[in-house]
Amino acid sequence: MRTLKISEGIYDVGVNDWNIRDFHGYLTPTGTSYNAYLIVDEKIALIDTVKKEFSEQLMNNISTIIDPKTIDYVISNHTEMDHSGSLPKVMHAIGEQKPLFCSKMGLKNLSMHYSQKWNYHAVENGEELSLGKKQLTFLETRMLHWPDSMFTYEKTGKILFSSDAFGQHYAGYEKFDDQMDHETIMQHSKKYFANILLLYAGQVKKLLKTIDDMKLEFDIICPDHGIIWRKNPGAIIEAYEKWSEHPTRQKAIVIYDTMWQSTKLMAEYISQGISSEGVTVRPMHLRTNHRSDIMTEILDAAAIIVGSPTLNNNIYPTISDFLTYMKGLRPQNKLAACFGSYGWNGAAIKILTSELASMNFQMLEDSGFKIQYVPDEKGLTECYEFGKNIGKAICK
Repeated sequence: MRTLKISEGIYDVGVNDWNIRDFHGYLTPTGTSYNAYLIVDEKIALIDTVKKEFSEQLMNNISTIIDPKTIDYVISNHTEMDHSGSLPKVMHAIGEQKPLFCSKMGLKNLSMHYSQKWNYHAVENGEELSLGKKQLTFLETRMLHWPDSMFTYEKTGKILFSSDAFGQHYAGYEKFDDQMDHETIMQHSKKYFANILLLYAGQVKKLLKTIDDMKLEFDIICPDHGIIWRKNPGAIIEAYEKWSEHPTRQKAIVIYDTMWQSTKLMAEYISQGISSEGVTVRPMHLRTNHRSDIMTEILDAAAIIVGSPTLNNNIYPTISDFLTYMKGLRPQNKLAACFGSYGWNGAAIKILTSELASMNFQMLEDSGFKIQYVPDEKGLTECYEFGKNIGKAICK
């Protein structure tokens, strides 16, 4: 059981999911949290719920503060099931005639996921709801990161309930930014952005401009996953401003897999060549580095170099898996090249070149480099020079 007072009359009644390790292909080594927020005023509102498996714990948490039957309004900022899964239990407990506030797309999604008989109220962008002393404003945030997504802003306390934005997949008893090391929080936040919101960077930029135009001020930001920003909410706003621009620095990521260590040898010498030009380089073997950790490194990298042996006239399965994952997230402003070893057919290089070019990366000149079977001393020197040329291109 876990409840947390955020400010006067406002509580986190969510739960920690300590044991989840995979979230849509995203590695979550510390688990995650599903944050839900209870606002107690003249009227009582619950903002979001939790994953279905934790619905009993949610109700118990609420019960430590108020009788759930006294909840007047439920607000669904996002219909994804880790935040809406407990809605059936909540609505049954409080009375299905109670108003359920959501976006217009939220109404469509919720009625398809759950009951069509609930008392839905689809809000307009900027619509307000008074709870007494506390005043809520609803802000549409379409495609951050679902079409139904919205924020809820509490004016009196300057508190933003930000749904899936500004969060992290992190479970812990530490619930505020001033209870954790700043670098640790930002690394979790960077991974979250790189693996969930990168595809929607354009929408993030528009949202941040809207927030600025509206002159909204935040004393506290309450996301639906991870820690609550109360000491320095501006830090995560500034980070999102930077990450949404697809920033790069002099950094290269060498991503590879190998069959008989030949491609691994090539990766090591290519990495040394890149490093010789003063470029930060991260060689990352796909069977020892999770795809989501690699995407986190790619976020601010200037170049992506992918290596694969040829297997059955194709690229290696782990490489194919990663390319599919990366393509969906659409990183931008990257140079790209590829390499690999082969036996009697070097088809992997042609496939890799085509795949990387289809992602609108800037393909480097002579970007495909291959060696038959095991690289000898001459081949390793060529790998080093191949990497050196990549390093020079990054430094231009």
